[in-house]
Amino acid sequence: MPAPRWLQARLLIAGSWILCRLPEGPLIRAAEFAGDLWYRAAPERAAQARRNLRRVAVALAASDRGPATVHAAATDDRALERLVRRAFRHAALYYLEVARTPGLRPGDLEQRLLIETPEVVAEAFTPGRGSIFLGLHFGALELPALYLASRVGDAVAPMETLDDPALRAWFIRTRGAAGVRIVGLREARRELLAALRAGTSVGLVGDRDLTGGGTLTPLFGAPASLPLGPALLAVESGAPMYAVGARRAGRGRYRGRLVPVPVPADGSRRERVTATMTVIAAAFEEIVADAPEQWWAVFFPIWPDLEGAILDGPGDAARAPGPLGAGPASPADPAVPAGPA
Repeated sequence: MPAPRWLQARLLIAGSWILCRLPEGPLIRAAEFAGDLWYRAAPERAAQARRNLRRVAVALAASDRGPATVHAAATDDRALERLVRRAFRHAALYYLEVARTPGLRPGDLEQRLLIETPEVVAEAFTPGRGSIFLGLHFGALELPALYLASRVGDAVAPMETLDDPALRAWFIRTRGAAGVRIVGLREARRELLAALRAGTSVGLVGDRDLTGGGTLTPLFGAPASLPLGPALLAVESGAPMYAVGARRAGRGRYRGRLVPVPVPADGSRRERVTATMTVIAAAFEEIVADAPEQWWAVFFPIWPDLEGAILDGPGDAARAPGPLGAGPASPADPAVPAGPA
């Protein structure tokens, strides 16, 4: 019989306290081992990741982007399966990083995070100006938020509502200690607009349509449902927007980048939002291309046409629709929450 939610939350909080005080190396190895076990124990989740990663690999190979190991996954079942397995390892590492976030200090970021786009970072953090930092479920999602807070001293970010008040309070407290003020989804639009108008930067995640109100936008060669909120916020506020990603580059080491997301100044509101959505998707592609196995949104439905393709094993990869396929859509697979964004 599963433990009550309140007990689960308290065990998670206690586990975080312990993990923050243990040496990192053995914990990383344990998380990678847990990811391998997870891969074997979750065939349906692996099938979802398999068809999503194949689409990404095919699109990247066709446009000559990303590493050769990813290009190989476009046509080689074994290479694709290695990518899927690594995706499980990185997902397990993400949960470890969430648990250890309260133990991170500003000095840790300087030692661990290599910024690949220093000129864009300098532009984004112009004093007295609020910017929109748009993340995705990729790599070390916690690091961009901590880096943002370390640079601007104060930032605002929305978080989905959690059932357990103690767990929600823990997230608000730990993020608040780092300088990130958490707001609920219901008041997010009002709070984020007010923050930007006051010159405070905001951070949000925009690669998964959790509410079902998104719009189909070309992503890796096929229409994917992406949330409209970030594009609407950029158009309504006039604030500059940057897509942000931090990927793992070795144990305890990360590489981060900002990608400008220009918002058109001309056209109707609808035209500007639509054009901004296209640019957002292109920025996401640029970030994911470096390490698709670290994009843990692949464990959930992304492209409606792929939900008609069932890949139960590595040998089924060749039967999935290609990046421009238009297979029949089916109801979305049950999504396991990936944690607050």
